[in-house]
Amino acid sequence: MECAGCTEAAILLFLLLALPLCSSDDRLAVGKTLSPGETLVSDGGAFAMGFFSPFNSTPNKLYLGIWYNNIPKLTVVWVADQVAPITDHPSSSSKSKLTMSNDSNLILSDSTGRVLWSTNVTIAAGGGVNNSVAVLVNSGNLVIRSSPDGTPLWQMFDHPSSVFMAGMKLGVDFRTRSGNMRIVSWTGAGDPSPGRFSFGVDPERPLQAKIWVNDNGSSSSRVHWRSSMWTGYMVDSNYQNQGAGAGAGASSAIYIAVVYTDDEIYASFTISVGAPPMHYLMSYSGELFLQSWSNDSSSWVTNAVYPRRNCSLFNNCGAFGYCGNVTGDVSTCHCLDGFEPASGGDSWRRGDFSMGCRRKEEVRCDDGFAAFPDMKLPDGYTLVGNMDAGECAAACRRNCSCVAYAYATVSSSTKRDSTRCLIWGGELLDMEKVEQSWGDLGETLYLRMAGAGRGSKTGAMKFALPIVLASIIIPTCILICVPKLKEEMIVKYVGKNNKKRAMRVLSISGEFGKEIPAQDLDFPFVQYDEIVTATDNFSEASMIGKGGFGKVYKHRNLVRLVGCSIEGDEKLLIYEYMANKSLDASLFDSKRKSALDWSMRFKIIKGVARGLLYLHQDSRLTVIHRDLKASNILLDTEMNPKISDFGMARIFGDNQQNEITRRVVGTYGYMAPEYAMGGIFSMKSDVYSFGVLLLEIISGSRISSSDFIEEFPNLSIYAWNLWNEGKAKNMIDSSIVASCLLDEVMLCIHVGLLCVQENLNDRPLMSSVMLILENGSNSLPSPNRPAYFAQKDIEIVQPRDDTQNSNNTVTLTVMEGR
Repeated sequence: MECAGCTEAAILLFLLLALPLCSSDDRLAVGKTLSPGETLVSDGGAFAMGFFSPFNSTPNKLYLGIWYNNIPKLTVVWVADQVAPITDHPSSSSKSKLTMSNDSNLILSDSTGRVLWSTNVTIAAGGGVNNSVAVLVNSGNLVIRSSPDGTPLWQMFDHPSSVFMAGMKLGVDFRTRSGNMRIVSWTGAGDPSPGRFSFGVDPERPLQAKIWVNDNGSSSSRVHWRSSMWTGYMVDSNYQNQGAGAGAGASSAIYIAVVYTDDEIYASFTISVGAPPMHYLMSYSGELFLQSWSNDSSSWVTNAVYPRRNCSLFNNCGAFGYCGNVTGDVSTCHCLDGFEPASGGDSWRRGDFSMGCRRKEEVRCDDGFAAFPDMKLPDGYTLVGNMDAGECAAACRRNCSCVAYAYATVSSSTKRDSTRCLIWGGELLDMEKVEQSWGDLGETLYLRMAGAGRGSKTGAMKFALPIVLASIIIPTCILICVPKLKEEMIVKYVGKNNKKRAMRVLSISGEFGKEIPAQDLDFPFVQYDEIVTATDNFSEASMIGKGGFGKVYKHRNLVRLVGCSIEGDEKLLIYEYMANKSLDASLFDSKRKSALDWSMRFKIIKGVARGLLYLHQDSRLTVIHRDLKASNILLDTEMNPKISDFGMARIFGDNQQNEITRRVVGTYGYMAPEYAMGGIFSMKSDVYSFGVLLLEIISGSRISSSDFIEEFPNLSIYAWNLWNEGKAKNMIDSSIVASCLLDEVMLCIHVGLLCVQENLNDRPLMSSVMLILENGSNSLPSPNRPAYFAQKDIEIVQPRDDTQNSNNTVTLTVMEGR
């Protein structure tokens, strides 16, 4: 049974006139006409253009449009003249027609010769263009090209109707402040005239997209639904699977790209090779559907729909309210912590949330901010340019009318200002708790709250600490996206050598001026006796695991809290609890690895890559991890990967490229050769470790495994030899062969081999790796032979007696931190 949205088939499913097809060319030249019964067909056969009659309309009501040519149900993606149909009189000997004029314009006229629609091509005087041609290309785009150079003069993709197609652009031109690149719904199932709903980028606040609605024929429109903010990604990919009955090849990937320059911002998308037809449809009922064609069911399958839930409609929950799923499976409105229903609760119990929420306690100017993660940020932001995270926070704190702020870097874009500081004043409207299963990236909203930071001795410095920690400590644990935090874990650091370093990490100095002790900062400190109680005096029953720096305990009652405890010699850091443990627990377990299908593994690969990219480039300080491996990749309840264990990490200063150490720390097999043999480490040594991890994820085997590579010293050499022999697919884990997209897997193998090359200068940066994984590439260099060094050649720094090492590798470690 198809969903209600799938009845949009009634909008786009039509019957062609039962007339012979007299033409099947892909172009219309000067002097040539296209009449009812004739079609243009793109060179690859994917699309056709001609005259059609909408379903349930009389045959003499015609429209000129473009539709999919290679699927059995006619699905129109563009209509030339949507205002009114062509009404050729049955007794007339003349027919409506489309012609290419001498001035390079397409002209649609009826049987009386009246012009119904035309393009708006303007040729400069003396241009000499009189031999243009209109071509229907295989993407579905109709392009007018000049002759003989083929310069595009006009294209249909700049004038869409109700369908957003691969290759189209939706955005805003900053030079004209126009946001007319929108798709507009039809009026009804059999009426292609412009309907009430439209979708596009908000010209006033172009970091978000909106659905607008016109009520009762009004010339003005109001917001019907609003997307999440753009977080700075250049390319974002989502794996689509139509499920059972969708047919072979139904699984595909959609790649959404954003271009952000000083002149414009726009979004476009492409789909993976071999994927079925896919598009976004703005329906006449107000939903935006992502649809793909299923050959098995001969119908359009809905992959995603916006709004996702009823309470997602614009400002449905009122001021300071948010749409979310907090109890059970029912999505409804809730008040932010520290707020209560403004109506006293009566109207909320009746399902009326329009009055929103009010503060339980009024704020003062010297109050600090509370963090609300995984949020669709509110509407009505003000964008402040050229500010880093600390400056953004300080700017909001200094302004007593600033209610909230959020920060992100957009360094992956082409815009010169790579910062995104958003601030809000007054009421916060249209918020939503983001579900990670949607593939959307929620953000942390910092909201001024009563009592937060009140009485601060160090003012702005204390307030800036959460931002600094967010740039250094927290992202190292929560790197990809901020999931719903359910439980925490505590990593206990013991030993005199760690005491001094723990205090350094939790103190601010350097560019902030005079060092401020950790105890004097607004960071969540927890009393030691509270932790003793919560962990049953650090009992074995409460312990999750044990690593090189101490024991790990489950702490059940700390929800969404990241903090520490410093009392005497006891130094403890509190992290979120990761329910699915580490990656190696599933990847190398013959019984559990089948749960890691290719889509999940590819998600993990890209997630780890994003994490390293943040550490190397997007973090305020460059962080070299030095011990990236499968056991240090933790998985949350949604299997989102997070890099952990930063006990061996080093922070680089500005312009620092590498460092040399006499004491090599890390895990055998993952260490780059220049580091293992010479103590030289850099971003490229982390890249090497990432390459090893990538090959492990694809093969499902450890780097040192001899299960099927007995004649090779390690997995990297084995993979490289298979690559040279053209047999790289033989290394793919048998448990994912059926579910994987071979092109994606082969791309990942290629990237992995580039990362493990012996010469560090040959290895790509993580920014390049991320771009390749998101965008693909047909021009990657051939990888050189990976490095191999025997374990006996390495001086192993022995760990303390109470350190438990990974059972699959030799861990080279030293109990001093950084």
